[in-house]
Amino acid sequence: MRTTVTIDDQLLAEAKMAAARDGRSLGSVVDDALRVLLRGRAQSPDQVDWTFPTSGAGGLQPGVDLNDKDALADLLDR
Repeated sequence: MRTTVTIDDQLLAEAKMAAARDGRSLGSVVDDALRVLLRGRAQSPDQVDWTFPTSGAGGLQPGVDLNDKDALADLLDR
């Protein structure tokens, strides 16, 4: 589909260079960039990679078994 959009000059120049470097059309580069942008916005919070901070030596406290949900619940209730 053909359309007309206004694109920042520097951004357009970079897109043209990427297209030439990869032997692709400018349209295919723009298509891929839009797909990446729109997929990123569609991610729900449970799809995002999380990094949890640790303090001290890090890792689990002694005796914590992540495979035992009942023991974990007891530990959290303390």
